[in-house]
Amino acid sequence: MGKSWRLRSISTIGLFFSLVVLLSGCPKRADLGDTGAISSSTATQSEEAVKPSKSIQEPPAAGAPSAQQPATAGQESPLKDAFFDFDKSTIRGDAKSNLNEDLQWLNSNPTAQITIEGHCDERGTAEYNLGLGERRAKSAQDYLVAAGIDAKRIKIVSFGKERPFAMGHDESAWKWNRRAHLVVSE
Repeated sequence: MGKSWRLRSISTIGLFFSLVVLLSGCPKRADLGDTGAISSSTATQSEEAVKPSKSIQEPPAAGAPSAQQPATAGQESPLKDAFFDFDKSTIRGDAKSNLNEDLQWLNSNPTAQITIEGHCDERGTAEYNLGLGERRAKSAQDYLVAAGIDAKRIKIVSFGKERPFAMGHDESAWKWNRRAHLVVSE
């Protein structure tokens, strides 16, 4: 009887430890944090080259005339952002208007190079939003290239939801963060 009791105790303890090891060994999702940017450029970019400008325009409602908000850091960007609908990467009519103004600036500054940053609101996973941000930046790049801007002048990078412009947990904040932000590269 003593041998049978020992075997049961050893089996129970072994099962308990196996369960603990199995449950603690499950992989957890990696948090991409601030390092979660995806870049389509093959050249390495310095941290300063991809920091978003502090200037941004108010995202107009679809079909409404575009309006520009004053710069928050005392310096206004010469380029306008393209804003997107929720979970979309297609260029809206008001975004085309902003990109057309950016085209004029790029044509009058033929040596300027830009970085297009793709941004998303806080909804969705970090991985999904990095992909969506990249698609948004690529849509803006494709629009500019189709209009005659040399693709070599444009780099794209996605920050997903990692660098929101507006903090908040409602549509009034989210509409600011769904954008392709154009920055003059140095």
